[in-house]
Amino acid sequence: MQFEELIQKLTARIQEGAFIQGTISQPRYKSTGLQKVKLKPVEIKKEVHIQFEYHYERILKHENVKVTDVQPTIQQLLEQFKQMHAEFTDEKVHIQLSKKFKASWKSEQAAVTKKVNLSHNRKKNYLLDDETPYPFLIRLGVQSPEGKVKKQKYDKFRQINRFVEFIDDALDYLPKDRPVRILDFGSGKSYLTFALYHYLHIEKGLDIRVTGLDLKKEVIEECNVIAKDLGYEQLEFLVGDINDYNEETSVDMVVTLHACDVATDMALGRAVKWGAEVILSVPCCQHELFSQIQSPALDVMLQHGLIKERFSALATDSIRAELLTLVGYDAQLLEFIDMEHTPKNILIRAYKTGKKPTSAAVAKYEAFRDLLNAKPFLERELKEAGYLD
Repeated sequence: MQFEELIQKLTARIQEGAFIQGTISQPRYKSTGLQKVKLKPVEIKKEVHIQFEYHYERILKHENVKVTDVQPTIQQLLEQFKQMHAEFTDEKVHIQLSKKFKASWKSEQAAVTKKVNLSHNRKKNYLLDDETPYPFLIRLGVQSPEGKVKKQKYDKFRQINRFVEFIDDALDYLPKDRPVRILDFGSGKSYLTFALYHYLHIEKGLDIRVTGLDLKKEVIEECNVIAKDLGYEQLEFLVGDINDYNEETSVDMVVTLHACDVATDMALGRAVKWGAEVILSVPCCQHELFSQIQSPALDVMLQHGLIKERFSALATDSIRAELLTLVGYDAQLLEFIDMEHTPKNILIRAYKTGKKPTSAAVAKYEAFRDLLNAKPFLERELKEAGYLD
């Protein structure tokens, strides 16, 4: 398909009124700093617009364009990017653009029929719609059989959607030409594991194989029953400990949610060893540095037990992110969900880049570590495995 034909076809589809959402990604030119653009329809002053949400590294910008005038903006963006995912009420479309702007348009019928929501001031534009029934959410007790989110489960629904947002952001880092291998350490009741499987396999059509690992036998048995009943053939749950799991040599994504204390570090070390392209980790109970920190320069803070505990947790996650950066990842610390819902609200997101650390980056990390007199578990793990000098 020629580029001009693609623009005409895509614009026509968007203007039909069946457009739900889209993501333009894989920038051709890194110099602009623009990483991706999300699109959705909104109604402003009784007129339909397309809202463009521009994602830079640390900045979000919004632009609302009348749907009748949207073609030049779409053309300009697709000249800067290599692909687009678009979702309509009746189909999902994947657009790929070559270096010479030859376009491919791959379409598949939508697994779940959704409604177009034009509310500009809605509470949240969820990737999993709060008015659409999802079999896994119904089975897990988050939704009623009619697909309504239960009042007492709305916080869980918000958490699931926030997690799905992180999964959606990671799509560009996952392989498209082979099955995607995913491990979830400490999967527990597996709300998020089921959400991950549903979104990547059912919604996005990826060929994936997912394993959830947890120590609680009864929970694992129940999760396997649910996976079987839902027909999730490539999702399995195993009883086991992070430190004893040695079944893999290569993994594409590692998820670890609320693994206690250094169990998080064990999982991060394994992820690096397996060359995981994507790491998503929500740590829990960071006790390691609390007993190690000795820094007279910080005594004004650390003389207070409560402050020391919180500082130790923040320092631990900062060290984890910095160590992942030093072994070739782009690591960020992000808010998982609002602090009012849980104090365990920091997520470590890391994408593999393979970049070698600069001497300045190493010195910066070492200066912070030495200031605290810390001996981080993850640093020892990575050194023993040969990833750090």
